[in-house]
Amino acid sequence: MRYFVTLDPTPGAKPLEVDVTELPTGALEVTIGGRRVPVDVVSLEGTLSVRVDGRVVDLTTEGQPPEIGAIASGHRSYVRVESERQRAANAAKKGASGGSDKTVKSPMPGRVVRMLVAKNDEVVAGQTLCVVEAMKMENEVKAKGPATVVEIHAKEGATVEANAKLITLG
Repeated sequence: MRYFVTLDPTPGAKPLEVDVTELPTGALEVTIGGRRVPVDVVSLEGTLSVRVDGRVVDLTTEGQPPEIGAIASGHRSYVRVESERQRAANAAKKGASGGSDKTVKSPMPGRVVRMLVAKNDEVVAGQTLCVVEAMKMENEVKAKGPATVVEIHAKEGATVEANAKLITLG
């Protein structure tokens, strides 16, 4: 699995690409920025003992990905860790409104399982407009801001492509 790790999570900071593969033996094969790095990890009562390039660090984490607090050797740092899957999901969510906040588009190919608004309904920011099912996962499509539903382009049960128009807001 590929991870993108930003050690300084400020806007514009470049993430490191970290590839982690679990071998059949249970050992980890890790590549950081294209360079193979010997790594060994052991869990000890809520703390991870991590050996990277021959150096051992006791690591405790707090929070939930993508934003994580890491305490290593008595120093606290905040890092951003995203898997390839998380990045793809975030990109799909950002693309849900398409090029305009007025046209709500499907974030992925799938099936419209629930349409939760009707023409002329008033919606608020964050309100779920419809639910699109893809690969047995239900994905809520939400309003970016307050608006009125002008037109519904997809019906419940309809199969839609990625970026298909679902709803027009005004």
